[in-house]
Amino acid sequence: MNFIKKNGIGILLCLAIAIPSWFLGKIFPVVGGAVIAIIAGMIITMFWNDKKNAEAGIKWTSKIILQTAVVLLGFGMNLGVIFQTGKQSLPIIICTITTSLVIAWILKKALKVPANTSILVGVGSSICGGSAIAATAPIIDADDDEIAQAIAVIFFFNVLAAIFFPILGKAIGFDTVHGDAFGIFAGTAINDTSSVTAAASTWDSMWNLGSETLNKAVTVKLTRTLAIIPITLGLSFIRAQKKAKEGMKSSSFSLKRTFPMFILYFVIAAIITTVCVHNGIDAQVFHPIKELSKFMIIMAMAAIGLNSNVIQLIKTGGKPIIIGASCWCGITAVSLIVQHIMNIW
Repeated sequence: MNFIKKNGIGILLCLAIAIPSWFLGKIFPVVGGAVIAIIAGMIITMFWNDKKNAEAGIKWTSKIILQTAVVLLGFGMNLGVIFQTGKQSLPIIICTITTSLVIAWILKKALKVPANTSILVGVGSSICGGSAIAATAPIIDADDDEIAQAIAVIFFFNVLAAIFFPILGKAIGFDTVHGDAFGIFAGTAINDTSSVTAAASTWDSMWNLGSETLNKAVTVKLTRTLAIIPITLGLSFIRAQKKAKEGMKSSSFSLKRTFPMFILYFVIAAIITTVCVHNGIDAQVFHPIKELSKFMIIMAMAAIGLNSNVIQLIKTGGKPIIIGASCWCGITAVSLIVQHIMNIW
């Protein structure tokens, strides 16, 4: 009862925003429910300054619901299929992720952008958009403004990619008889699943390929998602070491203290899915869990929007956009170059 009394109003508010955002996201998949929810939250908070009764529930949603959503994402991952696809796409994925993170790190220094913002934009650009930001934010203690800013930047370049990548693919001469080349390109160079799906489906429609490109792109995209594990563990280690040097923790490194447990549960969920599918259980059994995960991310984004300062985001938005643009261009170029070296196109 105490939990409900303390957090109930805030949780219900986030739920009330998430439900229409979910349906609108279905209607406008390139935009997505998460972006709609975060914008709705920002608009509400511009006219509602006294959130005293709802504040605890909003904070709980932005943290616990967000981490739970990441765990449930694991049920959408068949590791067997991903590892098989990874044989071809892994070199490209490693190169694009490395490129994005290096660019984000260099520009953080050059533009004097806050570390958390540059990390979230770099990770979101290179791995899987909002899901990667959701997984990374709790580990680096990012605040809601930093998360909102990163989501906004990622969304902007998602939309550009969904619109222009099919045009670019045609212009540079991708194979139009088979969808593998463009599928790998979309899966490695576009960060959010909704935009990957939009671009790949457009390519299939342009050349009457059924769902060949889409299937390839989504599988490659899921392979990229696995990079959440080493990236988050690496960030956890770095952050623990930094705190130790600053005297905020004991000087020794503690795996138990540093390891983000929700990432472990994410891995366990993926293993459960893989074992079940291997033993003949239809992967569609896990579809409702995947959908619940997506809804919970939308709900958490509503909470983050409610805690975001729109004016501050606008004032500080220029430099994160530069980082996002640089990461996006770098990933696109590297994906095309490595694919060309591998004779994929």
